[in-house]
Amino acid sequence: MTTARLIQGADLAGAGVGDLLLVDGVLAAAGAGAAEQAPAGTQRVDASGLVALPGLVDLHVHLREPGREDAETVETGSRAAAAGGFTAVLAMANTNPVTDTAEKAEHVADLGRRAGLVDVHPVGAVSKRLAGEELAELGLMARSVARVRVFSDDGKCVHDARLMRRALEYLRGVDGVISQHSQDPRLADGTACCHEGEVSGRLGLPGWPQVAEETVIARDAMLAKHTGGRVHVAHVTTAGGVDVVRWAKSQGIRMTAEVTPHHLALTTDLLTGFDPVFKVNPPLRPDEHVQALREALADGTIDAVATDHAPHATHDKEHAFVDAAFGMLGLETALPVVHEVMVRSGLLDWADVARVMSSAPARIARLDELEGERRQGQGLVVGAPAHLTLFDPSAVWTVDRDASLSRSRNNPWHGRQLHGVVQATLRAGRLTHSLLPDLPAHTQEDRA
Repeated sequence: MTTARLIQGADLAGAGVGDLLLVDGVLAAAGAGAAEQAPAGTQRVDASGLVALPGLVDLHVHLREPGREDAETVETGSRAAAAGGFTAVLAMANTNPVTDTAEKAEHVADLGRRAGLVDVHPVGAVSKRLAGEELAELGLMARSVARVRVFSDDGKCVHDARLMRRALEYLRGVDGVISQHSQDPRLADGTACCHEGEVSGRLGLPGWPQVAEETVIARDAMLAKHTGGRVHVAHVTTAGGVDVVRWAKSQGIRMTAEVTPHHLALTTDLLTGFDPVFKVNPPLRPDEHVQALREALADGTIDAVATDHAPHATHDKEHAFVDAAFGMLGLETALPVVHEVMVRSGLLDWADVARVMSSAPARIARLDELEGERRQGQGLVVGAPAHLTLFDPSAVWTVDRDASLSRSRNNPWHGRQLHGVVQATLRAGRLTHSLLPDLPAHTQEDRA
């Protein structure tokens, strides 16, 4: 049975107003003339005033399952991701047990398939149990049904240079990439929770110096140069870190980088209230670093936006600041924050947003090489899988943590007004989230 939808009158990722025809999960036509190609019985959706973006891809999420289903599950995280406009996410390995074998990676991928809302790609651990001592089953995970291409000990740094070198050499054969949590544990240990500077001194909080990030990025750049391997810098936060990434790229070193929405928008000054929702690793930084991150995302030094969505059960966050868990939610608010900080300021246009939130992350994770409907990051291209996000940039809303589809409530945007709402998300033409009256959230076809 042919299933067809015509999305009419949308801003096609900044390429002008036009129509999109989705037929049997594929983008069949775009722009002028798309409406004339619609078969009989096509559902027509009024998208006037909306921006049509390719489905978003998140390189960095924590879905907590297995092990901490009280904080998040693959299903609840997938619902939050779909509501945020994402059609694919990469689930970090620091679960319990750690995703360090092919069997465990396949289990996470299977949970994603069962949820059926976004493509869930497991990230494999670099080291067994994240202990930083012995390589995990890199090759077996890469060759498994889960087809792991991104590896990370995120939450911990791969601080042993020899281990990092061996991992880079090994992964060259499968074109894998290591996503590095850049934190030298001898310069910023597990107690460090505030950018080292005036605020940390005044509040008496353990400092997290920027050099702890920058030295690891520099070391990894040289290891990538030596091995020919690929390094991806997770959640870069400092101006110095940006400088190192920019230098590495100028030398032809295979290094990419991501920035989180919260590091683009929030500063260390928020810690003066000791609210543990703002405790995150790496920490929020002063405004001069935030400005450097924005400029680096705009000029392409930073390749992608990734949420580092880190849900926590209430009892893990409701502690004194130094004792609370690190991390904050991000999936449902990422696109509105990027819109507010980067688009409304003129630093990015919608084509840029499609690049940093869809095509670049898909390319880094090699999701653009997959077959059929699992291929991501192709853009609004005829013949590509119909992964689509419809965004209303004019809507203004107040974030309510209790309305989140995540199982957790550690939302740093609670009570704040944001500009822009994801109105609908379609993965391979199938509706996964909708607020549009012309596109009801639950149809028989979409439940099938």
